[in-house]
Amino acid sequence: MFIKLLSATAGALLGVATIASADDMSHATKFTIRIENITKPDAFTASNGTKWSLAFSPGLAIVHKEKALVFSVGKKDRGHGLEAQSEDGDPGMLAKSLEGGKGIKAVKVFNTPVGAKVPGPITPGSTYEVTISAMPGDRLTLTTMMGQSNDWFYAPGEAGIELFKDGKAISGDITSQMILWDAGTEVNQEPGIGPDQGPRQKAPNTGEAENGVVKNAKDVKFGGAYTNTAKAMKVTITPAMMPGAM
Repeated sequence: MFIKLLSATAGALLGVATIASADDMSHATKFTIRIENITKPDAFTASNGTKWSLAFSPGLAIVHKEKALVFSVGKKDRGHGLEAQSEDGDPGMLAKSLEGGKGIKAVKVFNTPVGAKVPGPITPGSTYEVTISAMPGDRLTLTTMMGQSNDWFYAPGEAGIELFKDGKAISGDITSQMILWDAGTEVNQEPGIGPDQGPRQKAPNTGEAENGVVKNAKDVKFGGAYTNTAKAMKVTITPAMMPGAM
């Protein structure tokens, strides 16, 4: 099952601390980010009549200045950990690969649902929360796997989300900036019933390699029905210093 696969890497994920630069962050703004699974149990029905629920995997919150740190649209996966994130819900390798990278301010793994005691995916009605610190000019990239897929992940555009507008911290609902992407690393099967998808595969990284490129999931087989992000999740960001909020 998806949860069992995640448990195999839970220890490693817990060991990934915040990776921060030496920049002076004494005047940084703290932001709390909430990723809520707003779907209902058994809300989806496959072509064979099987009902299934949607879950989102542990992921990353990356504060950065450079653009296209995790992927480039229309290009092959770089082999730095996005495949493990998008196929198996394991952000550990990607987190480590970003350590010390140019323009990286911080990397945080989120892996434990609010109210839970152990790492795992967020199932319908559950939430992840993660806190970051940032300065004007910084951007945010979030990553999480669509659990009932072969290699689909949610993230903003490759440039990330601007955390400040005209010097003021952003605040509120940023769901519209989250996109469902196909990593192009594994051949797609119908969501919810594919034998090489997280809940059903016998081991991580067992599906047929695709050797494709990163693209918007709306442009791939089966993808169009699942790309309305607002029907699946709600992502909000709240700065601690509300007078500076937008």
